[in-house]
Amino acid sequence: MARAAGAAARRPFASPPDRGYNAGMERLHKILAHAGVGSRRQCEQLIAAGRVAVDGQIVRELGFKARPEQQITVDGQPIQAERRVYWLVHKPKGYLCTNRDPAGRPLAVDLVPHVPQRVYTVGRLDEASEGLLLLTNDGDLAFRLTHPRFGIEKTYLVQVAGRPSKDDLAQLLKGVWLSDGHVRARRAKVMKRQGESTWLRIVLSEGKNREIRRMLARLGHKVMRLKRIAIGPVKLGGLARGKARRLSGAELTALRQAAERSDLAKETPPTGRP
Repeated sequence: MARAAGAAARRPFASPPDRGYNAGMERLHKILAHAGVGSRRQCEQLIAAGRVAVDGQIVRELGFKARPEQQITVDGQPIQAERRVYWLVHKPKGYLCTNRDPAGRPLAVDLVPHVPQRVYTVGRLDEASEGLLLLTNDGDLAFRLTHPRFGIEKTYLVQVAGRPSKDDLAQLLKGVWLSDGHVRARRAKVMKRQGESTWLRIVLSEGKNREIRRMLARLGHKVMRLKRIAIGPVKLGGLARGKARRLSGAELTALRQAAERSDLAKETPPTGRP
């Protein structure tokens, strides 16, 4: 019996089947890298060599996913899981939402050089856009805030050339067809006129690449300026351009609750008479 148990512990641990979204799971080599074990490449080599175990079982599969809170060891020694951090940044125009750019252009992560953890952006703002951006190492929350399934609203102020009509606004709500599918705004309203341009407030719950710019271009209005001012209940407020601050405990709780409510609404069947 003991021999069988020992053999089971030494048997390579296979990754669980993918049944959709597995909350909080990340690739094992990323968890090891975030814990300071080594580079991602070095961590992959440790996994392939059979030196990494999850909950007592050896893992050799490079694509294996785990949760950071599981018992993960290297050569029998437990790793120290990286502390989760959450930062709000006011991204200026000209900054990229990626952790590496071969051309050497400025990156959003450059705005938090004092953060020791390896953070990444939650979703993206294109290079020409500005405003609220969240940076974190929490893959679970990042997924919930960006995946259309959860329907987290993002609010933008948009300056467009010309004067969009009521029909234009109605079309934004009805939706337009782009090359990658049908998209629409949750809400859209005129805020003010400024010379030959107009400021709009637009709320989305999706996140296709350059979605607002492409939608408005289809309606004949070029975007002159685009600024995100809120993600769910979290607002940019008066944070200066190029500055960053930690999310408050209340903001983090509100974000998680918003994602949970959205997920529950998707899964709860409609009630009423048959």
